[in-house]
Amino acid sequence: MNDHIEHETKNGSGDVVFTCPMHPEVRQTGPGDCPKCGMHLVPEDAVEESGKHACHGHGHSATIAPAEKGGRYDEVPRDYSGPVYTCPMHPEVRQVKQGSCPICGMGLELESATMQEEGPNPELIDFTRRFWVGAILTVPLLVLAMAPYVGLSSIRAFFGDRTAMWLELALATPVILWSGWPFFERGWNSFRTWNLNMFSLISMGVAAAYLFSVVALVAPGIFPDGFRDEEGHVGVYFEAAAVIVTLVLLGQVMELRAREGTGKAIKALLDMAAKTARRIRDDGSEEEVPLEDVEVGDRLRVRPGDKVPVDGIVLDGRSSVDESMISGEPVPVEKVSGDPVTGATINGTGSLVIEARRVGSDTMLAQIVEMVANAQRSRAPIQKYADRVAGLFVPAVMGVAVLSFIAWAVWGPVPALSYALVSAVAVLIIACPCALGLATPMSIMTATGRGAQAGVLIKNAEALERFEKIDTLIVDKTGTLTEGKPRLVAVLPEAGHEEVQVLRLAASLERGSEHPLAEAIVRGAEERGVQMAEASEFEAVTGKGVRGMVDGRPVALGNLALISDMGLEASAFTDKANARRDEGETVMFVVLDGAVAGLVSVADMVKETTPAAIEALHRLGFRIIMATGDNERTARAVAGRIGIDDIRADVLPQDKVRIIEELQAQGHKVAMAGDGVNDAPALAQADVGIAMGTGADVAIESAGFTLVKGDLDGIVRARRLSRATMRNIRQNLFFALIYNGAGVPVAAGILYPFFGILIGPIFAAFAMSASSISVVLNALRLRNLRF
Repeated sequence: MNDHIEHETKNGSGDVVFTCPMHPEVRQTGPGDCPKCGMHLVPEDAVEESGKHACHGHGHSATIAPAEKGGRYDEVPRDYSGPVYTCPMHPEVRQVKQGSCPICGMGLELESATMQEEGPNPELIDFTRRFWVGAILTVPLLVLAMAPYVGLSSIRAFFGDRTAMWLELALATPVILWSGWPFFERGWNSFRTWNLNMFSLISMGVAAAYLFSVVALVAPGIFPDGFRDEEGHVGVYFEAAAVIVTLVLLGQVMELRAREGTGKAIKALLDMAAKTARRIRDDGSEEEVPLEDVEVGDRLRVRPGDKVPVDGIVLDGRSSVDESMISGEPVPVEKVSGDPVTGATINGTGSLVIEARRVGSDTMLAQIVEMVANAQRSRAPIQKYADRVAGLFVPAVMGVAVLSFIAWAVWGPVPALSYALVSAVAVLIIACPCALGLATPMSIMTATGRGAQAGVLIKNAEALERFEKIDTLIVDKTGTLTEGKPRLVAVLPEAGHEEVQVLRLAASLERGSEHPLAEAIVRGAEERGVQMAEASEFEAVTGKGVRGMVDGRPVALGNLALISDMGLEASAFTDKANARRDEGETVMFVVLDGAVAGLVSVADMVKETTPAAIEALHRLGFRIIMATGDNERTARAVAGRIGIDDIRADVLPQDKVRIIEELQAQGHKVAMAGDGVNDAPALAQADVGIAMGTGADVAIESAGFTLVKGDLDGIVRARRLSRATMRNIRQNLFFALIYNGAGVPVAAGILYPFFGILIGPIFAAFAMSASSISVVLNALRLRNLRF
């Protein structure tokens, strides 16, 4: 299914056909993953029974089975074009309104970063309000319930035990039923769909404590003697249930604030864009229009000091443009006719007329925003491990809670059933795996934001995780190691000819060619003030050079193969040419009237940052291979100067894919860095593709990382970011698992026979929230990562 999508149907044997809800053209006779989007395939019959829904953003309809029938939780109606909300942990959950994920309970986020709403997150506002109401009511409730235990018995004695219990009920009920209502909704959804998560435990623990306490207060007589104290009262745990709700709300508010910070970073990026543009009408007059009204092909005026509204090409004018928000370079870039400009960059003192080439979601700024948002929502493969652990952990904890209740009820001290309830509720609360659920997404969100600040755009969390294990890096020479713009470096005339004459002949002939080397020769002649002539009878000889007439005389320019075809003897020039090739230069022979008049040498200069970056990459554990279409002699010269480990010369685009496949077959984890359209297949084949932000769009789309600045320093930063992020995730998972593993038996009462220690639900709730907060704080350390 790599080359085409299989279209399989039910056959005579009655095989079940599986299809992708998002891509119904994908059909096969067994389960698996969609080759287009990676979504799990579902039985076609189940899909057909449900209504059709739109596949938002894919341009076609998809058929989605309802969640309760095993579908993919997609509730987006046909032809819907508004904001879509999705779960950061489970991207198959998509709906048109805000809410919580039916799988994990996490609040849904906007699928498209460009649809960020103005103002704060409504869920954050709601949870903050619920938290403050809960906190205000829980404080007096806690004082009333716990006063006797801290030497303040007079407070409870003032009301009397029975009245105090009714006051506790009055204070606790709004906290439980209003402040904590979202947890009950999420808990119910988790049991309804059997996607057990942290809210399964929270809702069970709080409900058990509250309902037990209500019944104990209203009808104490129905309880056995073991539940009553000396005065005939049954112990209540209103304060425990209220404190649990309040502390969990505190953890949720902290998590939402952290995610809000990420959203603010995206909004800040969006705010960089201009809000309006000055469009030039056909009659030459100008009008100011909203940015969303600008169309491809519009002519726009960019006045001094204005932001460039969209990505485009300069038609007229000259100015310096501050591109630091894109490239990180503080020095403004000179722009003249024909130069590209990027939306949201700031024009200097000159006036420019530009033609809009990319608008709306196609601009570089919008793509950067989407890449950051998508990466923050994506899950690393390690998160699947956390999900599996949580899925097994929740039912195991429920089992421990039941066993704990039975053990305390049978062998515990008087009142045994009260101890049993306290222990069971404490187990359910302290085992809440919210820290486990936060471990990966918090690190990923923080890392992608930090990467964007450093010019490293992460397409998805999987690339971030895979990059940590990469041992072989393949780099394209042109535009990656080098500047990507060949320059004329030497003109070597033969006896009887002048340097200016040789360069004039070469440049005059090359003006008719579109080859990058031809451009370098012409540009070099212009910089030297050489006057060029008109060439006639121009002919390009594929792979060898060009021929033509200059000033009525036959002129040829090309490589050794062209010289041989012309029957000329080149041995006398071979040593001179090879000496230049050993410096990494490309040498061409200039032929006038059937004789070699001289040589011109062109080189694509190595970027100043490349040697130091190569050294840093070696220290980070990479074996570096240079793949280039250059001849082997030139390639080895460049590789030797900058410390490349190995080369692959004279390669075509398909050769790069083959080289990667061979390395992967040998067990290597391979990353490929490139910038051209011809690199896109190799970037997709590699374990991790790295695109230079200065390169082609198709290369960027095929890669897992995009380096805004477009040099190897970005790969160094990406590797360090990858290592730091995975280390951070492992720390979070370790802390969460160790914490839960140790907390459950303690809450169950394993220490009581030895040390008399039995923790209650309140302490369990505090410890659980503290675990989540520690994970969040540890993940936020990535914001301070230094490269």
